[in-house]
Amino acid sequence: MPMEICHLEPQVVWKHFANLNAVPRPSKKEARVIAFMEKFGTSLNLETLQDEVGNVIIRKPATPGMESKKTVVLQSHLDMVHQKNNDTEFNFDEEGIQMYIDGDWVKAKGTTLGADNGMGVAAIMALLESDSIPHPPLEALFTIDEETGMTGAKGLKPGVLKGDILLNLDTEDDDEIDIGCAGGIDITAEGSYEEINTPKDIGGYQLTVNGLSGGHSGMDIHRGLGNANKIMNRLLHAASEAGEIGIMTIAGGGLRNAIPRESVVQFIILSQREDVVKAIQILARDIQKELSVTEPNLKIVLLENKVKGTYMNQNSQKSLIEALYGVHNGVFAMSAAIDGLVETSNNLARVEVGDGNIKIGCLTRSSVESGKFDLAHSIKSVFQLAGYKVTLSGEYPGWRPNPDSEILTILKTQYEELFKHTPEVVACHAGLECGILGSHYPEMDMISFGPNIKGAHSPDERVQISSVQKFWKFLKVILTQIPNK
Repeated sequence: MPMEICHLEPQVVWKHFANLNAVPRPSKKEARVIAFMEKFGTSLNLETLQDEVGNVIIRKPATPGMESKKTVVLQSHLDMVHQKNNDTEFNFDEEGIQMYIDGDWVKAKGTTLGADNGMGVAAIMALLESDSIPHPPLEALFTIDEETGMTGAKGLKPGVLKGDILLNLDTEDDDEIDIGCAGGIDITAEGSYEEINTPKDIGGYQLTVNGLSGGHSGMDIHRGLGNANKIMNRLLHAASEAGEIGIMTIAGGGLRNAIPRESVVQFIILSQREDVVKAIQILARDIQKELSVTEPNLKIVLLENKVKGTYMNQNSQKSLIEALYGVHNGVFAMSAAIDGLVETSNNLARVEVGDGNIKIGCLTRSSVESGKFDLAHSIKSVFQLAGYKVTLSGEYPGWRPNPDSEILTILKTQYEELFKHTPEVVACHAGLECGILGSHYPEMDMISFGPNIKGAHSPDERVQISSVQKFWKFLKVILTQIPNK
């Protein structure tokens, strides 16, 4: 346990965050963190159960004098996004996150931090452990697999929870109270191609795009950040227009909910070598100028490289490049109902090419269900025209805002009294579990809030220490203001 982290205030929260971050907890591999949470609940002699999909529920009775209050569900997810810098040696399946303090921020050494949603989990653990914080009856719901499909929330059965109010602790701006979110759907395109043996003594190259900021494919999609897959495809298009190239492998991006930071391509030049190299270099400089404000650390490097193996036939290569050019990436539509809210977007998240196979992954989001499917079918059509098999999966609904929510009124009032200014009441372009949970529990009053977390889903992820203090103070006060049943 990193002692300097545990000495931060509030110590009861940071202690649990450090303990949690010592447990590897990638999405879809949550067995260890599930066992960790079950052990925690039983060690407190609290009712602790695991449902059939792996969610953990811990119940705690009200403190004396608050037994008549409505039951509150405190909800956060156990899994975290695993991303690291290329030059960072780290095994997410075996190692705990290595944290350090930088001024008013806690960061990780070359990896994601896990503050999304570890800070919410830690705050709930602190409340469950406390014998001095007043609160109504509590149900702690720790869901699994939020980051790669929300299968925990989807698998939660109606009737398991008894609560009346749900506090989701998974947003990332401490001056915002969230009352709505976008839904999402995964798009996977798969194809194959004829492999051609690489001629002997042919010029081989490696083209690398890296140094991009990355970030959350919902919350950061409007910031004009570079997408490594889109940048790489522009470069390959320019190269193929200048001469004849043969793509051998592409490895671009990673998780669907992370804006891709890096892409690496191995290819050969079959004709017009000088023209191809020049075209790449000229466009690389232009792209760096385009993105100089939002991506000052962008690097595009072309190196000669000895290659062997196979490359893609020209027809398949042309179809791939044109399909990737045709797929929309970034903001597609802004909301007409809520000023400044991204309504619909797409993230071209992953491009994998090699050994005769092509696999491309996107995540489409929208706060309007019809808009989500409209863009998804548009992207599906582009890939189908290229001859790929396309699958839509992992669909989850958005969370419709309720501006007349009782718990919203409580949060707004308490925020203004505590911090002497008015919070922003917003809907976000991220995928929160509230939409899915609300489909199982339509009468439950839901709200979402949290501390300041920046750079989520990237190795630049960080959480603000002073904001955690503010968030903890706010959460404790809210629990004293819960209405009677």
